[in-house]
Amino acid sequence: MKLVQYQRPGLIWPSFGRLSDLQDELDRLFESPPAGWAPALDVDEDKDNFTVRVELPGLKREDINVSLQDGALVISGERKAEKISDGTEVHRRERFYGKFQRALTLPTPVAADKVKAAYKDGVLAITLPKAEEAKPKQIDVSVN
Repeated sequence: MKLVQYQRPGLIWPSFGRLSDLQDELDRLFESPPAGWAPALDVDEDKDNFTVRVELPGLKREDINVSLQDGALVISGERKAEKISDGTEVHRRERFYGKFQRALTLPTPVAADKVKAAYKDGVLAITLPKAEEAKPKQIDVSVN
């Protein structure tokens, strides 16, 4: 099997491309781990809830931590690297491994005792009900 190295699209200054290639080669030579990784997430809001969906493929439920700290939702965990048997030559590693943490400051208070989290098919879905004082209220106008 032959792997073809990815070539970056044409650069304005070719020398910068060579420096980038040199950095890639040094990282490969010394097997530098990535600086860190952060899973992709979506945040939606309706009148009653915030919903956060986080992509965490390959993680086990017990490797994921969800907490509320000082008005922020904190999602953390660790994706463990797969074991490679002796005698196996690695040609490329593009998937991220190691610990991660995402913290989202919530714009309004939430009912912490009603927060729910579910993990299915590699997606963590967190529903954060807004606290009653944060929900919009209709005020009746009386006639004097």
